[in-house]
Amino acid sequence: MVTVKLLKPYYIKMNTEYIRIILAYQYFSLFINKKVYHFVPIEGQEILINRKTKQVVNTETKFAFQKGKDIIYLTVKKLTSLADFMDQLEEIIKPYYEKSLVVQKQESQLNDKTELIIKELEVQNIKRLIDKSLDEKDIQTFNMLVKLL
Repeated sequence: MVTVKLLKPYYIKMNTEYIRIILAYQYFSLFINKKVYHFVPIEGQEILINRKTKQVVNTETKFAFQKGKDIIYLTVKKLTSLADFMDQLEEIIKPYYEKSLVVQKQESQLNDKTELIIKELEVQNIKRLIDKSLDEKDIQTFNMLVKLL
């Protein structure tokens, strides 16, 4: 039986697509058959999470856990099947996910405002062009521009 004793990130990196949880020696350990095994960064050392779906992406990455000379390898897929691992992982990413939602909402509001301003400017430009076509007595351009409004 495998359970999580300790899961703390060494550090966390974030970009627009992913949250990267970097692991180190003293920050991740498991109980495997009632014995404590500590994470060693022999192979994989990060958990990659998609910020939009909140799903772990690198499920095939192998993590090594050591107790004395005994080393056990577990894939991220196996770890994600453990309820306590997923609970702790969700607690770790929760503040980063909430920050990303706030940023996305702000970006969305900014994009909406920008679109509105652009539409207003386009309408103003069409009106100026209509005035110009009237001044130049260009009926064809005038008719085309009126249809755009």
